[in-house]
Amino acid sequence: MLAVPLFLDAKLEPPLTSLLASSRFLHDLVDGLGSPLNVVLPDRIAENVTRFRSVYHRHRLRGEISFAHKANRSSALVRRLATTDSAMDVASLGELQHALACGFTPDRISATGPKEPEFLWLAARTGITVNIEEQAELHSLAALVRHHALPRVRVLLRLSDFSGTPVKVLSRRSRFGVPASELAVLLDACERHQETVEVIGVSYHLDTTSIEEKALALEGCVRAMDACRERGMRPRVIDIGGGFGVSYLADGAQWERYTSQMTLAAMGRREALAWRNHTYGLSSEGGTLRGSLDLYPSHRPVAGADYLDELLRSPAPTLGRPLATLLLENLYDLCVEPGRALLDQCGLTLARVLETRRETDGTHSVRLSMNADDCALEEHGILMDPVVLRRHKPWEAADGSGDSFGVHLFGNLCLESDLITRRLVSLPLLPAPGDLLAFPNTAGYCMDFNAHHAQRRPLARKVAAFRGPDGWQWRLDDQYWPLHSAEDAHEV
Repeated sequence: MLAVPLFLDAKLEPPLTSLLASSRFLHDLVDGLGSPLNVVLPDRIAENVTRFRSVYHRHRLRGEISFAHKANRSSALVRRLATTDSAMDVASLGELQHALACGFTPDRISATGPKEPEFLWLAARTGITVNIEEQAELHSLAALVRHHALPRVRVLLRLSDFSGTPVKVLSRRSRFGVPASELAVLLDACERHQETVEVIGVSYHLDTTSIEEKALALEGCVRAMDACRERGMRPRVIDIGGGFGVSYLADGAQWERYTSQMTLAAMGRREALAWRNHTYGLSSEGGTLRGSLDLYPSHRPVAGADYLDELLRSPAPTLGRPLATLLLENLYDLCVEPGRALLDQCGLTLARVLETRRETDGTHSVRLSMNADDCALEEHGILMDPVVLRRHKPWEAADGSGDSFGVHLFGNLCLESDLITRRLVSLPLLPAPGDLLAFPNTAGYCMDFNAHHAQRRPLARKVAAFRGPDGWQWRLDDQYWPLHSAEDAHEV
């Protein structure tokens, strides 16, 4: 039992709270389908689209909310999205084929990222919108259109490397897109290929959570649209990508306390908090703290749709007016590409407890029927406590007594590095063999982005859970269709 527990309680919202309360249902799923098991909630992703759309309505804006498909491979989630007014952002040939098969029409699909010839060909053939990452890609696309006598392809010019005096740019230069300073050269090429491509707007990708940097980029896109119009083009779309974030933890004070204690551990001023003194990027040299925490900000006061709202309310760095006002003044459509944010609260990963062993220092080692890449929370820098689901007892929230057990969570691979969590996790209950650990909110990048067949172990299966007339029901992920959801069940 730990004297001073350092909990990192997961933020839980409906319907995830109801699903976790259905312990018997979850145990039965794992008994039948194996551990680990991924569970997705298709109806919640539709709710998240509505939350983003409400921000559009608040600012009187139009445009597409495109799901970044790479964040999750689920067919159930994509099929459910097809019933909403959302669009789809695909970054590979397979994702494009999947989106079309799940019910998205070409006018609701856009392509980003590196594109091999086959990907470009199907994009042009079906008539989806293509984000141009570089001049060579533009030339390749134009050649395909000419050779196969295809209609003009709608394109967005993807820009990067924005700069401006009022804003200090801290993010690293993106390898995607053309530097904004080279826009004129790219527009020259577009004019040469005007019979094959139609420039409908510009886009950007920034690997940052900074509102100021994103505001700078959005203002830069407005100026880029002016440059397009000066050449007689008729752009109407500005796509600002994703990066709206998720707040994984329920309590910001827990996050502040934990990161403060982690700093003390790196300085040698308290016992280690992680396996073999791992410090997540921090170090101490001569009593001076070095480095920075290599972690996702697991608690974010503003995230998801609220982050988009704050961005749109922010003033343009040099033009002064709110960014939403700039878009309205020019009658531009705003497009966004959330991945993680649209998947917030959309699923969990379940793992069976195989063994619990008490160590000489009073902590416990817990071995799970999964490996670190089956639930890649730490790979993506996310620290969050799992929920213990007893084999024969219903799940209950912690009683607030302060009791806790320090556990190291290990995987089932024959590797020293197979740690589910490097840190010592504080749990209010000590897991026992046969119990389940539920890792909440793993749908965004943490379910299958890193999964593999190491040591010939099977990949985690995936199911879609939804509320029916008699409670929770499920389908295998590739067998779920939106007509199974509760609100549509009467139509079947």
